[in-house]
Amino acid sequence: MSFKVAGLHIAVIVASLTFTVAANARTISLVGFGDSLMAGYQLPPGDGFPEKLQAALKAKGVDVSIANAGVSGDTTTGGLARIDWSVPDSTDGVILELGANDALRGIPPEESEKNLEQMIARLKERGIAVLLVGMRAPPNMGGDYAARFNQIYQKLAQKHGVALYPFFLDGVALEAGLKLEDGMHPNSKGVDVMVEKMEPAITQFLGTISSVKN
Repeated sequence: MSFKVAGLHIAVIVASLTFTVAANARTISLVGFGDSLMAGYQLPPGDGFPEKLQAALKAKGVDVSIANAGVSGDTTTGGLARIDWSVPDSTDGVILELGANDALRGIPPEESEKNLEQMIARLKERGIAVLLVGMRAPPNMGGDYAARFNQIYQKLAQKHGVALYPFFLDGVALEAGLKLEDGMHPNSKGVDVMVEKMEPAITQFLGTISSVKN
């Protein structure tokens, strides 16, 4: 009789542990929030960065959903105006990629920095993790502008304690064969390179979310 009781106790413990694991198992929800580089400008459906990143992660057994909240032509001002309603409350983390259009238009870097900072603050207030994605000013804007612009991402990441991926177009920016004819946006192969290069940073970012949420 005592053996059966002990066995029953063991069965209860195992069932309890199984239920706990099942309860904690859930899909992590991310939002790719940015401009045309995030939106998948002129690319076929499913070839945008969020979609390809999600597919790559799922292929490795990562249970994640990545919504595409990219808007072509968006600036940090536009992003700030829509950040609250474009990112659902159920979101676990945001891949924040904005600033390229600011640089192309010569918007003062200080203004871009202020807008990005407010977006980071609003997301953190809602308990949403942030992976800040850096951009670089085009060469034609001059050295002074580039020096002021390029440093804002590292500065904001350190100030607010958020994860940083230094340059969204790493491995693509200088490769004509990985871009569309406009010479600015990645083609489908370019997106593949971006996903491959950024995947380790995303995986690390997901790990920090899981540890907090669980």
